[in-house]
Amino acid sequence: MDKYIELAELIFPDVKETIADLEKRYPARNLKEGAMVTRFAPSPTGFLHTGSLFTAFICQKFATQSNGVFYIRLEDTDQKREIKGAGEALLKELKAFNVYPTEGYLSDTLEEGIYGPYVQSKRADIYKVVIKELIKRGQAYPCFCSSEELASLREVQEATKVRTGYYKEYAKCRYLKPEEAMEKIKNGDSFVIRFKSNGDEKNKIAVFDEIRGHLELSENDQDIVIYKSDGLPTYHFAHLVDDHFMHTTHVIRGEEWLPSLPIHLQLFNTLGFEAPKYAHLPVIMKVENGNRRKLSKRKDDEAAVSFFLKQGYPTDGFLEYLLTIANSNYEEWRSENLDKSLYDFILTFSKMSLDGALFDLDKVKNICKELLSRLTKEEITDRALAWANVYDKELEEVILSDRNYFEAIMNIERGGEKPRKDYTKYDEILPAISFMYDKYYNEATRESFNERISNESAKEVLTKYLEVMDLTKDEVNWFNDLKSVGVICGYAENNKEYKKNKDAYKGHVGDVAEILRVAIAKRRQTPNLYHLLKILGKEKVKARILETISVL
Repeated sequence: MDKYIELAELIFPDVKETIADLEKRYPARNLKEGAMVTRFAPSPTGFLHTGSLFTAFICQKFATQSNGVFYIRLEDTDQKREIKGAGEALLKELKAFNVYPTEGYLSDTLEEGIYGPYVQSKRADIYKVVIKELIKRGQAYPCFCSSEELASLREVQEATKVRTGYYKEYAKCRYLKPEEAMEKIKNGDSFVIRFKSNGDEKNKIAVFDEIRGHLELSENDQDIVIYKSDGLPTYHFAHLVDDHFMHTTHVIRGEEWLPSLPIHLQLFNTLGFEAPKYAHLPVIMKVENGNRRKLSKRKDDEAAVSFFLKQGYPTDGFLEYLLTIANSNYEEWRSENLDKSLYDFILTFSKMSLDGALFDLDKVKNICKELLSRLTKEEITDRALAWANVYDKELEEVILSDRNYFEAIMNIERGGEKPRKDYTKYDEILPAISFMYDKYYNEATRESFNERISNESAKEVLTKYLEVMDLTKDEVNWFNDLKSVGVICGYAENNKEYKKNKDAYKGHVGDVAEILRVAIAKRRQTPNLYHLLKILGKEKVKARILETISVL
């Protein structure tokens, strides 16, 4: 028996399948020409990063717009760093943003699709088949170097100022004969398995990136570890095997993986597998002290998507922001297609930026504010209620206590060409409208009037207003009544007239409106006053005005 085959059999005696068997088990997908198969493959080691959501969303968008497949694969081979429940938590947050797979990992107990398992730790037998084949061919070998030996090697390389790593003459176990390796295994020596690279770092290879175009990168010459002593493969090897047998057409990932591309292409070539197309997305950046840096889990609240979910940013608004990062023509498209869904936009690799995009929270807020302003009263109520059900029981209780009343408040100056833009996110709604509910109104502290308005003048205005109050009138005639009250009480009909002769007036009609606003809301800033009065109703408005007069 060939010594390499004998070595492979010694390491994997129970592996009887071949790569050909796996090809039959995972046949090519039956998809139309041009359909993309993309994947999001998170590690269950922490929260969902904003950059990861960006990647997953882009993968989903390309798959769905091409009538392809978007699947999720859980890459849990680094089990020392795994956090229990993190996989399902990641999926739950993705689902909140409507980023949901066509197939794949759906929970720790549920998968969908014929190309599974979709959790790498459950695919160990598949990796062993491929690694066994590489060992048989003499393209992979067991390495018995201890962590101390590897650390010592690194020190020597650094001292002699050569590249660090396990390659060429520094790859000690590469030169072990199969018989020597078998002897060590039989003696119980611990080992990993390394890929035997025939590359030369001085050579350049031509690669094509869907976003960056034609590139030249240094060929890989490192004998990377592909199989660990715990019986699981490394990321470099596992993702490659999975992408082949799951028939991924496009690997879309962050640009931090670009230096690894020569390794991955070399492995595909060695195995005789057709490589998918690669697209490396720009990393989301942030400016700190004048310098750009990657959005950080440790430093930035907005690095976690939970930050946006908990505060109630509309998820489709946040996705719209991500599309402005993804494609340079999205904002122009949106301005011309206000009535369309973001999913109607056709994403392209050609319009993607090559540079890291700066994360702009103010822009996120502006987009979300625009989106919420365009919703109907029913839509914003439905959305606020769904968010409150998870994150704000107090708001949920307010909405459910009288949905029609809440909708009426939400409908203030909604619709038309220039709708009000009162809210950026759902957690702003209750603080903004709480005064419309007696419980919160009674608990609130009344804001002071404008400094030029005395309590006596405010009492006079409120008393006179009660005499003429008629909420059955339209807004124009209602405002004319308010101006009349102001004139009687010594206020100018408008600000222009007041500015001409300030000594002749106590203020202007805007001050009169503010007096009424503070009386019925206990605050100087509110949505449209006329509509608030209409919604509160005559009796409640009268009661609040009388209470204010008594306090004054």
